[in-house]
Amino acid sequence: MHFIDIECTTTLEIKKSKFITYITSYSNFDNLMERLKKEHSKARHFVYAYRYINEYDQIVENSSDDGEPKGTSGRPTLSVLSGSKLINTAVIVVRYFGGIKLGTGGLVKAYSDAVNLVLQSASIKLYVKLKYKKLTIDYSQLSQIEYIISNLKIEILDKVFLDKICLQLEASSQEYEKLSLKIFRNNILEDL
Repeated sequence: MHFIDIECTTTLEIKKSKFITYITSYSNFDNLMERLKKEHSKARHFVYAYRYINEYDQIVENSSDDGEPKGTSGRPTLSVLSGSKLINTAVIVVRYFGGIKLGTGGLVKAYSDAVNLVLQSASIKLYVKLKYKKLTIDYSQLSQIEYIISNLKIEILDKVFLDKICLQLEASSQEYEKLSLKIFRNNILEDL
């Protein structure tokens, strides 16, 4: 699976209708929609689709035709996201009607083409599920553990200093496996 984290936009013109497509992270969807409705106050349609992973690791999908004939815009937009295996991603297509009707098939093709065009310009990243773990260490181990963690590119979210030091970490399962091996190999800590 993949995701988009940086907003990207492209414009496609078909028979005098303009399809301005924005792709962004799902977390930015509401802000982007609000901004676009202000920036494009004369646009006829704000078609959208999004996919994200919820707290139960389920993919949630939604789309809207926003006044276009049913099934001609939102669903094709969502199909492109799904077919590209994108998650935690949202697409909004702003349409300015050019006066020439495209027909049902023409609309499906236009919205699909608009989303495919923005995907060609977007920065697509590989999705890796991150997990949060705690690592408790002695004070004497801190500098060596921090060195190992930084080399593995694991993020330390927080440090709590009590009798021992508790590090709150964020990383993928593979990164935790590497950390566990390095810690064991260096006899610093046997178990995570």
